[in-house]
Amino acid sequence: MRTWITLGLMCLLWIAPIPDVHYYAKEAVHQDTARDLEKRVDRQLRALSLEEKIGQMFVVGFPGTSIEEARLAELIQTYHVGGVILYGDNIKNAAQLLQLNNTIKTLNQKSSIPLFLSTDEEGGRVSRLPQGKTVFPPNKVIGVNNNPALSYEIGKVIGEELSLFGFNMDFAPVLDVHSHHQNTVIGDRAFSADPDIVGTLGTATMRGLRSARVIPVVKHFPGHGGTTTDSHVGLPVGMQTTEQLRQFELKPFRQAIASGADVIMVAHILYPNVTTDKKPASLAKELVTDLLRNEMSYKGVVITDDLEMGAIANQYSPAQAAVLAVQAGVDLLLLGHSFEKEAQAYSALLHAVKIGEIPVARIDESVKRILTLKAKYTLTDKPLDPSRLQHYPNVKHQEIAERIQR
Repeated sequence: MRTWITLGLMCLLWIAPIPDVHYYAKEAVHQDTARDLEKRVDRQLRALSLEEKIGQMFVVGFPGTSIEEARLAELIQTYHVGGVILYGDNIKNAAQLLQLNNTIKTLNQKSSIPLFLSTDEEGGRVSRLPQGKTVFPPNKVIGVNNNPALSYEIGKVIGEELSLFGFNMDFAPVLDVHSHHQNTVIGDRAFSADPDIVGTLGTATMRGLRSARVIPVVKHFPGHGGTTTDSHVGLPVGMQTTEQLRQFELKPFRQAIASGADVIMVAHILYPNVTTDKKPASLAKELVTDLLRNEMSYKGVVITDDLEMGAIANQYSPAQAAVLAVQAGVDLLLLGHSFEKEAQAYSALLHAVKIGEIPVARIDESVKRILTLKAKYTLTDKPLDPSRLQHYPNVKHQEIAERIQR
């Protein structure tokens, strides 16, 4: 009997899977790395003054192609802003763009926290990179191709070309579903009128950008494709209920979150059937905290669309918008044009914290997310060698664009 028991035990041992020592070791290393990262971020956070924390919550822009008259040095060195955005009017050509980004980086040399250097490079009609870039058709055309592997390659190409100039953040891809034929602000920027196609292709593009070490910013939560008003000019209104958003517009964002979305941009759209206080999504706690954070379990960074757009500026001062957005649960405030408005927003947010209108803990929560994201992507303010532009334009990148059926 004892012999049979022994043989049975030997069989069980032979059948049972042997633990993968390398797997567990790798998991332990990953956990240690995550713990080390969190400890480093916590140390960074504790070392910051309140003024520096508030500054990290701003991404700012400026007019023109040089920084001499833009007061950008003041925004970076006195207001401690966390990032800079470049628009089309900031960019003339490849050499000028690389020099501009290098100069911006040198302005931040005294800070231990590197800048987000961002732009909107979606492909199609929303494209900021100078002549020599790989020209992609609008997302609508890519949606007709409906090839996730190709979308990944497109995101990777865009990311590599952005990295060439020192950009580390891209306000793309667009995850809006083009569900209203009169919508022109989104229109062909959307992959499709089918939320599943939008989610699949948008998430693939997001991963492609990420593979090039560029932070993707998916937009415009909770969905801008079903409106008719351009939020650059006025305030769009969406009549959907929360349940209708769940069943349609939110599907692509849910897919992106499941794939590890780092940053989500919130749109300036009023949803009167969702919010009780009639604030636009970017300023509404019901949408940013209750829906995106709590219901959809999103843990990453939330940024507003530009607070200088007509949808906000026609109704709120920069000071009011900044405070309301942070109270709603936003982490990063985007103001892309005016030093005066950027300074007003910063001062208002700082004052709101000092008088107790916004708890310091609420600021710490956002700044920790921002610092963690910067550390995750190992951002640096080291200027880049202009010789790298010999790789621009890139013939291999153009071959990828030529694979798209137009």
